[in-house]
Amino acid sequence: MNNCSPFKWRHFEADIIMLCVRWYLRYSLSYRDLEEMMAERGLSVDHTTIYRWVQRSAPELEKRCRPHLKATTDSWRVDETYVKVKKIWMYLYRAVDAQGNTLEFLLSPTRDAEAAERFFSKMLAAPHTVPPRVITVDKNAASPKAFKELKEEGALPQACELRQVKYLNNIVEQDHRAHQTRRETCVKLLLA
Repeated sequence: MNNCSPFKWRHFEADIIMLCVRWYLRYSLSYRDLEEMMAERGLSVDHTTIYRWVQRSAPELEKRCRPHLKATTDSWRVDETYVKVKKIWMYLYRAVDAQGNTLEFLLSPTRDAEAAERFFSKMLAAPHTVPPRVITVDKNAASPKAFKELKEEGALPQACELRQVKYLNNIVEQDHRAHQTRRETCVKLLLA
């Protein structure tokens, strides 16, 4: 059994490493911004070192934080957008509740019923979500197919309703434009 610290043999203390990782994931800062901020505090840290810290620590942070996310409402808004990830175009599926709290996200190379079903299943399995009363989607034809299959399997409550009304998705549509999407995409890539 290996009980050594994940920070053993590191040049910097764990508090400094975790502070940089937290700030990178939480705020719209670049690695060079963090390098400059650490220099202002008397620490010489290269931006590539901070990048490596994020690559190594983000998956563990995500695993530890996920159980502490606050419970969501039973009204879900689902949408997908097209984003470039490592020079490859991918679909970013995102869902928020009625209050704008992020439920889940998923990167997929396709925008089909299988990807939509995988995304819905991921949301349903998340410990911070409650079973949905209503799921609002745009006019994507894949979502109703996935919804129907999950209802037949019993994964979705029978009383759950699917609404295809574009204007009700304004919360998630606007959130696509926010910096949070870029940050979550970065975290997702780190977890892959």
